[in-house]
Amino acid sequence: MVAGVITDECTVAVSAERLWKACFGNVSARAAIVPKACAGFIDAVEVEGDGGAGTVTTMKFNAAVGEVSVVKSRTLSLDEATFVMRAEVIEGGKVTAQLKSQVNEVKVEAAGEGVSVVKVKVEYDTLGDAPLPAEDQARLTKAYLGLVKKVEAYLAAHPDELA
Repeated sequence: MVAGVITDECTVAVSAERLWKACFGNVSARAAIVPKACAGFIDAVEVEGDGGAGTVTTMKFNAAVGEVSVVKSRTLSLDEATFVMRAEVIEGGKVTAQLKSQVNEVKVEAAGEGVSVVKVKVEYDTLGDAPLPAEDQARLTKAYLGLVKKVEAYLAAHPDELA
């Protein structure tokens, strides 16, 4: 087993509060907005729980995506005051194929009027004794940031939603 940590971030032209509601904080908004923002990529988001610790989120991917059809994660912690969420992947993605465990932390920080920075940290343990290849490491964070950028575009096109 090899442990690793990957970090990445991106700037988003949406306020931290609005992005947080759309992606992480508001359960019904997440289930409604993410599939619309990621049409053709994510077909459905199902949430079991109130959004806090213990909540299970299932993302069902479009068949065109290819190798991944479902990713299930369990919220470990959710801090509405600091816009930080930690969740463990419990099914799908790299976890079943290459990783023993994967914990993702997402933090949304205000960076000015209508602008925020999304920081992603992925902690993982591999199944074998080899480190996760660099291209697979990059895919882990880019998947989160890609979803965030799609939600950013959706919110920009729908300025009254979650305003």
